[in-house]
Amino acid sequence: MSGLVDFLKELCEPLGDVRFRRMFGGWGLFTGEAMFGLVAGDTLYFKADAETAPLFDEEDLGPFTYQRADRGAVLTSYRRAPERVFDDPDEFRLWARRAMEAAARRATDKPARPKRGKKRSPAAD
Repeated sequence: MSGLVDFLKELCEPLGDVRFRRMFGGWGLFTGEAMFGLVAGDTLYFKADAETAPLFDEEDLGPFTYQRADRGAVLTSYRRAPERVFDDPDEFRLWARRAMEAAARRATDKPARPKRGKKRSPAAD
């Protein structure tokens, strides 16, 4: 586990039930089923939406992007966290809670995905 992830776990303790999951060579930060943060390399990104994106824009905090062979660069809704969140636990909690709220809004906006698993035949009922 990276030193950054260990440090973030400490910062997240006052936020309640925050889980960290390995994802695509990085880490996802979750509350419930909603992902509100992403660690890629040594960079923390927080979930943003229409309500919070202007706060990131004001500070020129760009989005997390990745490359796809079929589409090129893909922009995500995760934005780089301000550097000061690492020096000020109150500032970290403020930005993390905004990201949690954005993730919760997103979770209520998107339709439920069907559960993966074995399909049942109608005859099994």
